[in-house]
Amino acid sequence: MKNIQPVLLLLFFFQTGFAQVSTVYFVSFENASHHEAAIHATFKNLKTKEVEFRMSRSSPGRYALHEFAKNVYAVGATDGRGNLLKVERKDPYSWRVNNHDGTIKVSYTLFANRGDGTYAQIDETHAHLNMPAAFMYVPELIEQEIEVTFDVREDMNWKVATQLKHLRGNTYYAKDLQYFMDSPTEISNYKKRSFIAESDGVSQTFNFVLHDDKASETEFDVYFEKIKKIVLQEQAVYGEFPKYDYGEYTFLACYMPNVSGDGMEHRNSTILTDNLSLTNGGIEDNIGTVAHEFFHGWNVERIRPKALEPFDFTQANMSGELWFAEGFTSYYDDLTLCRTGIIKPEAYIDGLAGTFNYVWASPGRLFFNPIEMSYQAPFVDAARSVDETNRENTFISYYAYGSMLGLALDLSLRERNLNLDDYMKLMWNNFGKTNTYYTVGDLHQTLNQFAGKEFGNHFFNNYIYKSGMPGFEKLFENVGVELAAMDNWVSLGVLTRNHLIMSNPMINTTAYIAELRKGDRIIKIADVVLNDSITLDKVLENFKSGTEVKIVFERYGETKEKTIILKPDIKYNLALKKEIDARQKENKADWLKLKE
Repeated sequence: MKNIQPVLLLLFFFQTGFAQVSTVYFVSFENASHHEAAIHATFKNLKTKEVEFRMSRSSPGRYALHEFAKNVYAVGATDGRGNLLKVERKDPYSWRVNNHDGTIKVSYTLFANRGDGTYAQIDETHAHLNMPAAFMYVPELIEQEIEVTFDVREDMNWKVATQLKHLRGNTYYAKDLQYFMDSPTEISNYKKRSFIAESDGVSQTFNFVLHDDKASETEFDVYFEKIKKIVLQEQAVYGEFPKYDYGEYTFLACYMPNVSGDGMEHRNSTILTDNLSLTNGGIEDNIGTVAHEFFHGWNVERIRPKALEPFDFTQANMSGELWFAEGFTSYYDDLTLCRTGIIKPEAYIDGLAGTFNYVWASPGRLFFNPIEMSYQAPFVDAARSVDETNRENTFISYYAYGSMLGLALDLSLRERNLNLDDYMKLMWNNFGKTNTYYTVGDLHQTLNQFAGKEFGNHFFNNYIYKSGMPGFEKLFENVGVELAAMDNWVSLGVLTRNHLIMSNPMINTTAYIAELRKGDRIIKIADVVLNDSITLDKVLENFKSGTEVKIVFERYGETKEKTIILKPDIKYNLALKKEIDARQKENKADWLKLKE
């Protein structure tokens, strides 16, 4: 209880005795400069003799383990009368007490210094709280109500922004643990803009909270106008907004130099973090994340995979639908920017090329289809390990893979005078609006319902249950886009830095066939010695595919020499065609134009 203002702490414990909730938190930030919060929790209405209280191991919107207990210390507990309880540990994630009186009061210190969509950060600029990273809970009470009071730093002009229901002062409410854990909170001296929009006869408020010390009011105004365009354009895809709890949706943007770039969707809010201020290019660079995360308000938050509901805070959460939930959302983020005029069609098409090449040139499709690729999320979604993997050859991001499948499905449907927008709307009406959780089979059946059994079966059997590549050349041609292979240069098939191979060679590339390895340092190609001015790429520009050359490299301090045969690096270029017929022009316009 050290450093807590006595009057506030007394009020906190007095309120816990009478509140109609079973979990009450009080949080203070006296030691914010050293990234610490003091957290006091009262857990009431306990029925079991032995009570477990624990930290989450995972976080909504993430699929890997994060082990938040590692940043909790100075843990102590008493019963409701203040008698000290013995705290025992039986695993790394939880604590247990016995001999309580139906109430336990727990105090602990939280260390938090990563500001993003998963973790928490506390310092002299803000308290950025993702709830699973900050708050202990009692499994016995997960379906009961919660209150939290934030003792904000008034000397720093801090204010609270969150999707939690406001009760009074700095006290907020959640109906249960699922909602509480899904409610990130930004406490800082932020700026705020709001607007009201209506759909289906219901008016709702959209708030944009901005923690960006460098941004001017004018820059915020410019950015906020773009936000409004995105909000309204994505609503046009589904035909209506969700009915947000408490009638509000809040963007929690923290564009500060101390945070890490991220975005994380939640039911009625989203976290947006980046170290790039609106003043320093953030207006252009951060807007794509806004488009992505807001689209999630439908696709994943309400059009929700059955595998993710309810979210399990005790383990990694796995879903085979992430190619749709994350990937189709990724398809719509830049498409929305194009439709609203935030980026030009030429820039949109150019941006597709990088993802297109990454997905379809990857050997990962030899090992996993999109469903199986989604299953890899617990190992790649901000997960950490010290042993090396071979993901260069086995993994394709379900964000990128799914976005290309969304593109393929959209363009394929447009050949039949249909479109992906209306398929998403059907998914919304069948599942999101009715609070029905879906499976891959439901996605398949809905496509059959929407476009016909033959079409739906073909798409799923070839591109979802298998890893086939759609006929993109014809699909692009229909909307006036040219797809052209560029195979006029060679590559080793590895990422290098200062002539050091930084990645595992991709299957069937020059380096792979030559049995080069990650960690090898290339010294010479043919008769050319590499140095600061003569790079690997410059040397390879002088050779054609099929050329046999000698390569000298160093491995574990030993110089080695091999003869290799250079292979082409096949990439594809995408560009809007300058001359298109009336049909192509109409199709392109219908695809990229602002949706009313």
